[in-house]
Amino acid sequence: MIEIGEKEFQQAVNTIKFLSADAIQKANSGHPGACWGVADIVLELWADFLRYNPKDPQWIGRDRFILSAGHASMLLYSMLHLAGYDVSMDDLKRFRQLGSNTPGHPERGCLPGVEMTTGPLGQGMAHGVGMALASSMAKARVGGADFSPVDYRVFGLVGDGDLMEGISSEAASLAGHLKLGNLVYIYDNNHISIEGNTKLAFTEDVGERFRAFDWQVIEVNGYDKKEVRCAIKHGIEETERPTLIIATTVLAHGGFEMENKAAAHGSPLGEHVISEAKKAAGWDPDQKFFVPDEVRSLFKRVTDAKVKEYDAWQESFKAFETNAENAAMLNTLTGQVIPTELLRKMTDATGNKGDATRKLSQKALIAAANEIPWLVGGSADLAPSCKTDIPGAGDVALSEDGNDVNYAGRNLHFGIREHAMGAIINGMTLSGLFRGYGSTFLVFSDYLRPAIRLAALMELPSIYVFTHDSIFLGEDGPTHQPIEHLSALRLIPNLKVFRPADGVETAAAWYYAATNDRGPTALVFTRQSVPAIEKNADFVPKTVLRGGYIVKDAKDFDVLIIATGSEVGLARDAIALLNESGIKARLVSMPSVNLFLEQDAAYKNSVIPAGYGKIVTIEAGATALWRGFAGLNGLCIGIDRFGASAPLNDLREKFGFTPLAVADKIKDFLK
Repeated sequence: MIEIGEKEFQQAVNTIKFLSADAIQKANSGHPGACWGVADIVLELWADFLRYNPKDPQWIGRDRFILSAGHASMLLYSMLHLAGYDVSMDDLKRFRQLGSNTPGHPERGCLPGVEMTTGPLGQGMAHGVGMALASSMAKARVGGADFSPVDYRVFGLVGDGDLMEGISSEAASLAGHLKLGNLVYIYDNNHISIEGNTKLAFTEDVGERFRAFDWQVIEVNGYDKKEVRCAIKHGIEETERPTLIIATTVLAHGGFEMENKAAAHGSPLGEHVISEAKKAAGWDPDQKFFVPDEVRSLFKRVTDAKVKEYDAWQESFKAFETNAENAAMLNTLTGQVIPTELLRKMTDATGNKGDATRKLSQKALIAAANEIPWLVGGSADLAPSCKTDIPGAGDVALSEDGNDVNYAGRNLHFGIREHAMGAIINGMTLSGLFRGYGSTFLVFSDYLRPAIRLAALMELPSIYVFTHDSIFLGEDGPTHQPIEHLSALRLIPNLKVFRPADGVETAAAWYYAATNDRGPTALVFTRQSVPAIEKNADFVPKTVLRGGYIVKDAKDFDVLIIATGSEVGLARDAIALLNESGIKARLVSMPSVNLFLEQDAAYKNSVIPAGYGKIVTIEAGATALWRGFAGLNGLCIGIDRFGASAPLNDLREKFGFTPLAVADKIKDFLK
């Protein structure tokens, strides 16, 4: 902690505020109110408590700072610039411009020091829970009594909007349950949202809510440096509970007539307000994007102190590395190397037998988990149905007396909290120490969609496991029977969706999910059993990773049939009936539409000849997207209505998913 004089501190606060305001004004777009309201608090946190090194922004021992209130992005960009990160003044001047590194909301990968993409409210808060959990779990594995290289803290800035969104309650509840004492959030309690005072819709006692979640709650005046400093210190010292610091602040603090005005939330303050504020601070109102020398000097002292802390950490790390076992485990978690025989071991585990693909999925998962210890995850209270437990791997759960948490386990129990589950596994994956997976029924993928979309945007390799993939789950009826969900997932850019047909495809899908570093993967499995699918003699499991391939071929075929998942076996049986009528067919299994479309033209044409007109698609779900393969004149066999509550075989008959019904539809199509 360095000594900062009152005048020096205020000068730095003004610099942060004016840099933010100038950038927002220049862009004529942005959210200045929060930037001005919490600049004091953020400066206190970054100067005295946050561990970072701007020259090594991915340092594993750094603390994570999450701007969950991502609309205040210019606050973060200003801090990164002043703190010495590779964020130039030109970056600030190009705020919200096409191709700039300073987008309207923080995006992972644009600037060093931005830990995650934020903006959808509540998501940053929930992702931070995953980051904190990852640290606790890694610490339990890596060891080190006096020093652990993975013992980082997670700090976050949250606003009214974060706490109104339901995901925050889900995530906070689990964080308190799991005793994540390495989590400290600061709540910018300014009582203003876009529509006006939060009394319009938000009058709950936030402190009592979080106390009920078993958080430490500290209330402070956001402009009393001593109170803020003590609160952060107490948050760090509390190791058994996460901490929420409720800081009473003023939106657009120091912004004259814009103070506490809803307009200051999402609109520029205006040249007049900025000019008057600069005059009041003793600044030249015509000087824009200005950093006083004394502020540069202050941040140089701050950075030097951070680097000293970093150097001391490196010395401790050298001593830590003398323990070969601990060092090897750390390298395993951070390196995430894939064994060369992994796919073979996974396909050996699943075999080529008929079964529900959710059951085959568990076999593939266990085989993968045996080889890659950084694969961890669980379910939203559906592990017995989704088959996502790793037997013998231990549960991340409270001890019987409720005093301790077994962070050394691999099986996570999210409770019925799908919203938070998606974000938490993303946070764990963001840590760089684990690859997280979470599971639920496919129909509930809607609950995870915001987190899935963020993972795709961040190119984050999280894994989402969905079972009960069609109306054929049966008696639970249309509330649980997905129709449009496969299409909805496939529409998310950079998300790879697999719906495998058998054991080999299931193993290959899991292998892809475990090895893909370019984005998230959704694995979609059946509740009901499916038959083993015989392959061509030249088939190798890696063919599945091309997204689609020929399962059964015929010379001079009359029709080309594309099917996925449980409908591949159905198509095979329908083809046998077609053959009896002299109709020859090529059968293509397409476990991943997204991957197939990424293949080169030569391969795609070898599977689906360009310009071929007699194409039939079969999938027990919405048909609209399949028109891209079948064309307007092709035949898309699917379901474009809600299902019904009935036994499996009755549903097959009702919706025309029997071999005879499918064969008859194809015959009519070919007439």
